[in-house]
Amino acid sequence: MMKKLLFILNPRSGKGQIKNNLLGIVDTFIKNNYETTLHITQDILDAKNKVISDGEKYNLIVCSGGDGTLNETLSGIMEAGLDIPLGYIPAGSTNDFAASLRLPKNMHKAAEIATGKKTFLCDVGMFNDRYFAYVAAFGAFTEVSYATPQQMKNVLGHPAYIIEGIKKLTSIKSAKISVRYDGNIIEGDFIYGMITNSISVGGFKKLVGKSVYMDDGLFEVTLIRRPKNPLELQEIMAAILMEEMTSNNMYTFKASKLEIHSPEEVPWVLDGEYGGVPKQIIIRNLHQAIKIMHI
Repeated sequence: MMKKLLFILNPRSGKGQIKNNLLGIVDTFIKNNYETTLHITQDILDAKNKVISDGEKYNLIVCSGGDGTLNETLSGIMEAGLDIPLGYIPAGSTNDFAASLRLPKNMHKAAEIATGKKTFLCDVGMFNDRYFAYVAAFGAFTEVSYATPQQMKNVLGHPAYIIEGIKKLTSIKSAKISVRYDGNIIEGDFIYGMITNSISVGGFKKLVGKSVYMDDGLFEVTLIRRPKNPLELQEIMAAILMEEMTSNNMYTFKASKLEIHSPEEVPWVLDGEYGGVPKQIIIRNLHQAIKIMHI
């Protein structure tokens, strides 16, 4: 008897290469004994809503798109309380989560893995009442992921983010932030902060430090203080470009839970999508909360 698979597809992600691979991907699903239902996303939150409404009918849910599509699909599984594995065929411009899981860029190979037998129990982040797969961030560069024109992403890929990020340097604005974790308190003016469960962030693979595990119940946290002068700013940028987070203006640590407070509205990004402007935030690591189809 064939099992049932829900395939959620965002045809606009990346360079739209999924369109040229769709028949082969579906053929792979069927050959691996899955009766496949295809759902093409039409608007924001469509993937999440589809999973919440119909996800329980399926044995496996697979999504293809960028980090936003992944976030919505994962969020749908979590909100609906489904114990269903998630397969991922990366099709975005950067695909940090897929890179961290060592999922192949080749879509047909990724489809084989998505319908294979191996799963990985992956941590999931919770940002107040929202979920994220691998990163919650604020400050410089964060709005680049959702503000960069899709056409520019399609043409240039990862360099598009770098180009847009450099443009933002002339208007860096700091945020007054208080961070509490494990009995510690860090306060100050910060131009950037990220809470991650990923080996790769923004296409950079060493920003989050060493000994990164996506199933250990811990986030990697990076905070960058506002530079006092152009020399300190240059030092920070050099550390980022060299992927060596060694500046005296940077804090790096691990934590399973953080409480973050700010007297002002600070825009956040969750997995590359706009996350709102909350003043009080509790971020928790949900240890091994979701099954990801893996190599």
